[in-house]
Amino acid sequence: MSTSGMQEYLDGPHKAARDVVRARLAAHGEMADLAVRLPRDEYRDKVLELLLESAADGLPARGYPKEYGGEGDLGGFIAGFETLAFGDLSLMVKAGVQFGLFAGAILHLGTERHHERYLADAVSGRLLGCFAMTETGHGSNVQALGTTATYDEATGEFVVHTPTKEARKDYIGNAARHGRMAAVFAQLVVGGESHGVHCLLVPIRAADGTALPGVTLSDCGPKLGLNGVDNGRIVFDQVRVPRDALLDRYAQVDADGNYTSAIENPDRRFFTMLGTLVQGRVSVGGAAINASKVALTIAIRYGAQRRQFGAPGSAEEAVLLDYRMHQRRLLPLLARTYALHFAQAELVDEFARVFNDDRDEHDRRALEAQAAGTKALGTWHATETIQMCREACGGAGYLAENRLATLKADTDVFTTFEGDNTVLLQLVAKGLLTDYRESFGKLDPLGTARFIAAQAVEIAVEKAALRAVIERLRDVVPNRNDAADPDAGLRDDAYHSGLLRFREEHMLSGVARRLKAGIDAGDEPFEVFNRCQDHVIAAGRAHVDRVVLEAFQAAVQQAPEEIRPRLQDLYDLHALATIEAERAWYLEHGRLSPGRSKAITALVNELCAVVRPVAVELVDAFGVPGSAVEVPMVVPSQHE
Repeated sequence: MSTSGMQEYLDGPHKAARDVVRARLAAHGEMADLAVRLPRDEYRDKVLELLLESAADGLPARGYPKEYGGEGDLGGFIAGFETLAFGDLSLMVKAGVQFGLFAGAILHLGTERHHERYLADAVSGRLLGCFAMTETGHGSNVQALGTTATYDEATGEFVVHTPTKEARKDYIGNAARHGRMAAVFAQLVVGGESHGVHCLLVPIRAADGTALPGVTLSDCGPKLGLNGVDNGRIVFDQVRVPRDALLDRYAQVDADGNYTSAIENPDRRFFTMLGTLVQGRVSVGGAAINASKVALTIAIRYGAQRRQFGAPGSAEEAVLLDYRMHQRRLLPLLARTYALHFAQAELVDEFARVFNDDRDEHDRRALEAQAAGTKALGTWHATETIQMCREACGGAGYLAENRLATLKADTDVFTTFEGDNTVLLQLVAKGLLTDYRESFGKLDPLGTARFIAAQAVEIAVEKAALRAVIERLRDVVPNRNDAADPDAGLRDDAYHSGLLRFREEHMLSGVARRLKAGIDAGDEPFEVFNRCQDHVIAAGRAHVDRVVLEAFQAAVQQAPEEIRPRLQDLYDLHALATIEAERAWYLEHGRLSPGRSKAITALVNELCAVVRPVAVELVDAFGVPGSAVEVPMVVPSQHE
């Protein structure tokens, strides 16, 4: 297998954008250990310096319109941003705040006058900004934010105010040290009437770094990780901004205090505004997957050279990666990282299509759900992978100089920012249930009756365990293909996707039945949903598992002949490890017999042995710059 061929395929159409960032990371070899070497304020200022250098390299400009000095390449912008995760993650997060959230709010929520006045400065880093959404008392519940922006007709200004302690803006990146302006989300009050959450641009700091009148800024203090990002708190005390500070793409307030919006429904208007900011979730999920690549590169290279124990009577100790349990720890995670990489690539392509073509609301909602699900699985995967890599490297993995400690600390928050993962999977499931209801509603009476009958048969078959009987017969009486290769059926793509689709559809229909039963019984809708919440979230995860699997399937089918066999082995490992992880559910629902379940486990072991000889080449294909992974515990000569 050619490492360069695999890397080129992984890099995809945005290789140039990735290579620009790789070159910058390679030129700053010290970037990998800034968090360890520098005091906090120096660290933050160094991250700002690197941020401005990345702006000079053109990284943020890729994603913005050409008329403001950009390139209009959304896919390349996100690919470059993800690649920043190979280096210092504080830099990646600060870039996300500045170029993704702050500048993104101006672009997507503002109109031409905002673009002309602010966008070029935000994209270049000349105007450093904050994205002031989260509040102490409301977290992810953006519709319930307490900050107010009240229009004063007499002066033609909005008065931005923090009415309670719970309404304090909290965890705001760039607020503690560097930000000069904030995109503030607040309840818009015009003529005594509240129109829901809108966004305004509010200056918070003078050029000399001091807080402006009416603005109180404070530091969130030391954090578990990402201490190169100056997270802070903001309190507003009757701060006045001009009427045109309102980012008014979706709603306008004229000089006389008349509020208008082309989107009459306030809920729909709110979700339309938030939907334009989906880029943050897309980017964070990709960055987490790339952080997993860094950890796996370090741990697999280490495992391929570190020796421990050996056969009785032998003077030579065995290489760690030759132990089956070590393979089991790392190689399914490697396969899942490849799977998530291709799912993320599909998501980025869809994001670029939806936003470049200004697709309709249905496409945007589908994109939001896809971004939510991929972000949830990608960030949870990073947490699991980095922890396992740390353990697989023993005491060496615990030393800060070997990067895994910093990776672990810096990625931990990814599971809860840009949306708590549990809430995001709930969003995914709600979207699926909406589609489910719409599909059900389109059936004529005969179709409805057939659907209900099919569901009844499905339940009866499960209760009678007939599927288990059929599955056992299939195990006992192999077909012609099985006679030649007992594992042939287990490596069938259609078998994998069929099992995952069954699980997804069964869970979804089960949730729908439970919700309907509760509503029909006259229970409060909120209480009904709350009782089913664990089932809802499991259905959301089952859906995303299937989407990731099928993205990997497509990537294997489209791969060049040279690398396809290796990708196929990785795909099979990922698919079977995914099924193995849920084998209790499949056994309960009659989709696996005990014998087939054991055969899957045996095949996962065999596939680990198949992947092991090329494991180092597979992590090298990630293209992580040397300075990011050439840590003291890994001897370069062992993997070069």
